[in-house]
Amino acid sequence: MSKKAILAIEDGTLFHGESFGAHGEVAGEVIFNTAMTGYQEILTDPSYKGQIVTMTYPLIGNYGVNSEDMESPKPQPEGFVIRALSPIASNWRKQQTLEEWLQAQGTVAIQGVETRALTTLLREKGALKGILSTTDLDEARLVKKAKDSPGLVGRDLVKEVTCKKLYPWPETPKGSDPKEPLGVRPQKVFHVVAVDCGMKAHIARMLTESGCRVTVAPATIRAEEILELKADGLFLSNGPGDPEGMPYLVSAVRGCIGKLPIFGICLGHQILGLALGGKTYKLKFGHHGANHPVLDVRTAKVEITAQNHGFSVDPASIPGDATEITHINLNDKTCEGIRHKKLPVFSVQYHPEASPGPHDARYLFGRFVNLMKGKEGE
Repeated sequence: MSKKAILAIEDGTLFHGESFGAHGEVAGEVIFNTAMTGYQEILTDPSYKGQIVTMTYPLIGNYGVNSEDMESPKPQPEGFVIRALSPIASNWRKQQTLEEWLQAQGTVAIQGVETRALTTLLREKGALKGILSTTDLDEARLVKKAKDSPGLVGRDLVKEVTCKKLYPWPETPKGSDPKEPLGVRPQKVFHVVAVDCGMKAHIARMLTESGCRVTVAPATIRAEEILELKADGLFLSNGPGDPEGMPYLVSAVRGCIGKLPIFGICLGHQILGLALGGKTYKLKFGHHGANHPVLDVRTAKVEITAQNHGFSVDPASIPGDATEITHINLNDKTCEGIRHKKLPVFSVQYHPEASPGPHDARYLFGRFVNLMKGKEGE
């Protein structure tokens, strides 16, 4: 079977390479990710649904794949693009090579692409629609397919990745188990409803490590159903697609504001911004990587953050009498965080669990717990 593959961009640009995943043809918005490591977490992050992910770091796959670093049960992007696949996968935790795993999971992938040229194209023209194919190698036909494929604006992709029903997160909150070693002081366990917009597994782990009992809820849950659960707090997760394509979730969050503490990240941040009366817009090429500098306006500290999003909250649209901007992206000055001035409600645009990425922002889970305790601060 032919190993040839083509990535065709809607503007007519073509990238030829070699298939190293499953054979097939996929469509998606082509984006680039600047993380140097963590390709398995990126590939299993539901936020990438609807996208063809390009890694800017040139050598990928050198430590293989293992079952412990999965953020969801399967690869989520439509396709995967890299410069070179490592011929050796060497790590004591490795269970499969990246190539073996992608083939088994049915994910179309291409190597041998000049990813510097592709990244430059996306930075200059913005995120573009593309077709990645190993089966149809007709260049003109592929470009037309790319032009005709659906974009992300207005699309609700959350319904494709959210859970179908409520379920309790299986891990035990830290400090709540009577079998904990002596010296570990039991603490109050806060019940958190985590709305699954495409939530990564490590986010739920961070909530439990912070002392929370987590109930995961589908994104279609209504406000009255959330409040009936008598939770101590509401968490809004990351996820894919256009936040303005999810009015049902915006309505549910709006119905919970002022009734319990709320913490949103990534797509959850955008949903919260809409629920507070703001608007969102599409970024030129988005933020995708593990090295984005963000300024905390209140402390003047800079955090290096992990991010994956193509939309942003318009800071001018947020009602200034009730809310304030708390974080700013130092690369492009976009809004990275908001909080309500009177209510226990806040959000950030990035991924504080940072899997993969730096741990600078993990304190935000403690801030959420403090809000549930009824006090501000760290």
